[in-house]
Amino acid sequence: MSLPLLNYSPSSQNQRVAAYEIGGDEQPRIFSTDDLYDTSDMDALINAAYRQMFFHAFKCDRQTFLESQLRNGQITVRDFIRGLALSPTFYNSFFEKNSNYRFVEHCVQKILGRDVYSDREKIAWSIVVANKGIKGLVDELLDSEEYLTSFGYNTVPYQKRRVLPGRPEGERPIHIKNPRYDAYHRNQLGFPQIVWQSQVKRYVPQEKKVTAGNPQAFLGMARSIGASGAAPARVSTGDINIATAVPYRKVSS
Repeated sequence: MSLPLLNYSPSSQNQRVAAYEIGGDEQPRIFSTDDLYDTSDMDALINAAYRQMFFHAFKCDRQTFLESQLRNGQITVRDFIRGLALSPTFYNSFFEKNSNYRFVEHCVQKILGRDVYSDREKIAWSIVVANKGIKGLVDELLDSEEYLTSFGYNTVPYQKRRVLPGRPEGERPIHIKNPRYDAYHRNQLGFPQIVWQSQVKRYVPQEKKVTAGNPQAFLGMARSIGASGAAPARVSTGDINIATAVPYRKVSS
């Protein structure tokens, strides 16, 4: 018998506070199939879903079958997000590289578009992972009243209310403040590492490079010759015969 979801009290985070927002660069752009007008809009929606779930999707990470179903109207955006959350890329990138608590934090941030309220919420969802697995966690998040109220069936999840009144900057994006690898797995893989180069490389603009015949290149040329004269012989003063070494000059009479 599976355990019921542990009760946790929502905290008063900024996404739960109603306020007026001023449009800006930090205001999230909403992608929904209700606002599609041409093929390029669908491409932008799919790319936004990949950014939300994977941060960046390489060609090998793209789910072409799910994309085809979404373009043909066979599945909704909510089904597409579910397919990305259960894909091998999401499993290898987030579940295998983190503990259950960190994996729950990633899922809440990417699917519900907010940070976890407290450690009690992380414990509650981690119990769901232990009992129902990843599929059970993703299904419960997508079936929750919070997700359906915020995004419904046709809107791509996004980080809600990054713009905060009374602060010059909003919240940092979830992909920056929550790295993909946990600290334990970063240590296992041996990074970050400090790499020192034996020679510091400097960039010299083309107009400042020394050309042939320039007098500035004379010192380098002279050093490259490597010419060395014969070292003078070392003579001890005890070996010098003054009588024979000093020339005698005769004075004519």
